[in-house]
Amino acid sequence: MNYINKCLFPAAGYGTRFLPATKAMPKEMLPILTKPLIQYGVEEALSAGCQTMAIVTGRGKRSIEDHFDISYELEHQIKGTDKEFLLNEVRSLITQCTFSYTRQNEMKGLGHAILTGETLIGNEPFAVILADDLCANIGGDSVLAQMVKLYAKHKCSIVAIEEVPMSEVDKYGVIAGEMISQDVYRVSTMIEKPSASEAPSNLAVIGRYILTPDIFDILRVTPPGKKGEIQITDALMEQAKNGRVIAYKFQGKRYDCGSIDGFVEATNAFFAAKSSK
Repeated sequence: MNYINKCLFPAAGYGTRFLPATKAMPKEMLPILTKPLIQYGVEEALSAGCQTMAIVTGRGKRSIEDHFDISYELEHQIKGTDKEFLLNEVRSLITQCTFSYTRQNEMKGLGHAILTGETLIGNEPFAVILADDLCANIGGDSVLAQMVKLYAKHKCSIVAIEEVPMSEVDKYGVIAGEMISQDVYRVSTMIEKPSASEAPSNLAVIGRYILTPDIFDILRVTPPGKKGEIQITDALMEQAKNGRVIAYKFQGKRYDCGSIDGFVEATNAFFAAKSSK
C-alpha cells in the first residue's frame, strides 16, 4: 500500500546566497551537471511512490513550471537528432507525475510555505522535499523512500536528520529524543537554529519530511518565531509533545546546495560518479 502519494516542494525563496545567478533564475533550477536541482527532487519523490508533485512558487519562478511541461518548439528542433535522448528523463517525469502549483505571496518562513501548500495537499499525509538539499544513496533506496517505509510502521510525522559539527547547529532545526531502534529517535525536543550552548544535540533536521495533515491546523496557530517567520520546527514540536514525531538518521549523502561550497561539492561528486561509469 502506498501511504504517501503527494510531495510538496517549497520553492518560493529568493536564493540570495547565489546572487547574481538567482536574480532572474530560481535557485531550484540551478543545475548539477545537466539537471536542475528540483528535477533531482522530483525523481526522488517518484522513487518513493509519490506521483503528485505540489510546488509552492513565487514571483519569477515560471521556469519551474515550464521545465515540467512539453516544449513543442524544442522537441521539434531536436527530433530525430542525436540529442533527442537528452530529454528522456524529464519526459518520463511529465508522463508519470501530476504537477500542481500555488503561489506564496509573502516569504514568511518554511512553515508558512507548507501551510500555503495545503490547498494542493488536502487532508492526507504528505512528503516535503527542499530541493536545495540534494540527497544521494548510491545503490540503495532514496532518502524519501527510506522514510516512507518508516512511515508505514509509525504513522506519524518524520524528519530526516544527520550529525553536524556543533559549530554549525545554528543553521538548522536540532532535535533530541529517545532512540527507539537503530538510527530512529522519538523526538522530545526541537529547537530552531540554536546556539551551540542551547543545542540539545548535534542532530540536525535536513530538507526531507513526512508530515501528517494535522500539521496544517497547528501551523495556522503557530506564532512567528525567529526573524518573524513561521517555523515548521515549532509546529512539529507541538506534535512531538504527544510523541508524534520520529527523527531518522538516513542512509546516504546529503549536499547543501543552498551554499556555494555544497553546490560545488555536489557537482564534483556527481561528475566523478558519472565519469566512473
